[in-house]
Amino acid sequence: MSVVEQDQLVKEAIAHWAPRFTTNGVSVADFQSVTSSVIAWEDWADAWVSAGSVLEELGREAIADGRTISGGQHLWTAAVYYHFGKFVFVDYPEKMKSTHELAVRCLTDALPYLSPKGERVGIPYKGCEMVAVLRKPREVKNPPVVIMVSGLDSAKEELRSTEQLFLDRGMATLAVDGPGQGESEYDLPIQGNWEEVGTAIVDWLEAREDLDADRIGVWGVSLGGYYAPRMVSGEHRIKACAALAGPYDWQSIWDQLPELTRRTFTFRSHLSDQNEGREHAGNLSLVGRTGDIACPLMIIFGARDRLIPPDGARRLAEETGGFLLMLPDGNHGCMNVAAKHRYKTADWLATQLRASITKDA
Repeated sequence: MSVVEQDQLVKEAIAHWAPRFTTNGVSVADFQSVTSSVIAWEDWADAWVSAGSVLEELGREAIADGRTISGGQHLWTAAVYYHFGKFVFVDYPEKMKSTHELAVRCLTDALPYLSPKGERVGIPYKGCEMVAVLRKPREVKNPPVVIMVSGLDSAKEELRSTEQLFLDRGMATLAVDGPGQGESEYDLPIQGNWEEVGTAIVDWLEAREDLDADRIGVWGVSLGGYYAPRMVSGEHRIKACAALAGPYDWQSIWDQLPELTRRTFTFRSHLSDQNEGREHAGNLSLVGRTGDIACPLMIIFGARDRLIPPDGARRLAEETGGFLLMLPDGNHGCMNVAAKHRYKTADWLATQLRASITKDA
């Protein structure tokens, strides 16, 4: 009996992002089961929707029974599964959007039952609203806040496990879908000048009476690891920046990026082809911007990153004097060695923002 081989895009998705799935909420067994069942790329989203629907049903059943803690956990996890069904599925925009809507619905419905609970908020920007999730640590009055910035294909639905690290250390989290990301991607294309995005977010934070707007930090991952330092190069009310696995200059590495990544960037930039995508990639650069970064900067990178080379991280550290944590065995996002950087990053931001870290008795 002949074995049907998976197509190249399926193989690419599995090879580049497997540790990310399991670090951010997908069980190892489900990852193996779902990905092994997909032969053609066009079936990717449906396979994740099928797996996610099992968890969604468990969540809604639990809430109906009054078991709200379990219900919230199930719904959040379902949102993660749905998210990974749509994350780079840009070749099929209608299916991508319908899958995305499932993820948004499940996360929204989970927010009241999370610990601590979450609040869905909207931040005005260019005549639209950037949707975000705000969560605040218990029993901390006016906490500092960490703005959380996703990458090219991630969104707020994926960030809960990282949020918890900051919450446990007395910091609030604001996970934002910025231009080209999550719920904003349909109205706001990818842009390079995230200092403008940062100003809109900080203006919104300053209007809140339950947060300390004098203690704002930012954390970004992957392309968000570019957005975060670009943000603080122009928005100086942010007091600390942690950049994980970000590029220094996106266009300079365009030709070596995975095909799925180039397609996704082009689509979320609202452009028609990859030639236009490559040209627009030139707007995502820290060239000439690093001298304007005044706040403390932590740069985290994996030396074995297959998507983005580590030279840009070294250059960013050299030009800013930032602290570079280069992990020799780390892949893209260092998801395969999460324990070696996640806690250090959370501790570093807590120190910079003078957060109240809970200590063992």
